Amino acid sequence: MNFLKAEWRKLAIINYEINPDILQKYLPEGTELDFYKGKCYVSLVGFMFLNTKLLGLPIPFHRNFEEVNLRFYVKKNENGIWKRGVVFIKEIVPKPALSFVANSVYKENYHTMPMKNVIREKDGELLIRYSWKDKSWHSIEIKAETNAQPMEENSEFEFITEHYWGFTKKEDKTSEYEVCHPKWDCYQVKEHQLDIDFHKIYGEEFECLNHQIPISVMLAEGSEIEVKTKKYTI
Repeated sequence: MNFLKAEWRKLAIINYEINPDILQKYLPEGTELDFYKGKCYVSLVGFMFLNTKLLGLPIPFHRNFEEVNLRFYVKKNENGIWKRGVVFIKEIVPKPALSFVANSVYKENYHTMPMKNVIREKDGELLIRYSWKDKSWHSIEIKAETNAQPMEENSEFEFITEHYWGFTKKEDKTSEYEVCHPKWDCYQVKEHQLDIDFHKIYGEEFECLNHQIPISVMLAEGSEIEVKTKKYTI
């Protein structure tokens, strides 16, 4: 059953290498960390949530909005088949009702903050900026080429974007749900600018990201998506 249908568009993805030990307490039962070429990744992702429908119904004033999340990558072996997915540290949205539904239904760690965006094409360049406020403003800004290209097989971009499950730690159980979408095209990033205090937004254990240069910066076009109803496993 489709719990949610929407479009995820213009995904600005900032990737960092992180010590796997930091993530152990967030790891849902039955999952293990998923590495790319021996490196453990955590990603800050900002994007537009568009044309949102919940259980097939559009919700007035809650169809189009920004989201910024911090996530890492895991996999789960089920009957010899690997499910590759993500675990969210925190998800930020601009409307309280969004946080209420997500926290109640999916038990995710959603928070409501003032947010704004800029998406603009000018002089052959694409500008994307997502901003959110916790006492002070934080932001992700990317400038990129205007023509999106298909992803390359076995690339870092493929690893980051081809995780189709969401896993959530819930006491002695793991909640999981499937996210369905086609492969995404990507834009060539020309430059980026970050104004983020990871300590203030995500806690002391992520202070280390304040002192690191991102391992990579990506911009994905995105697509229509469908989120299936959750299920629990022990």
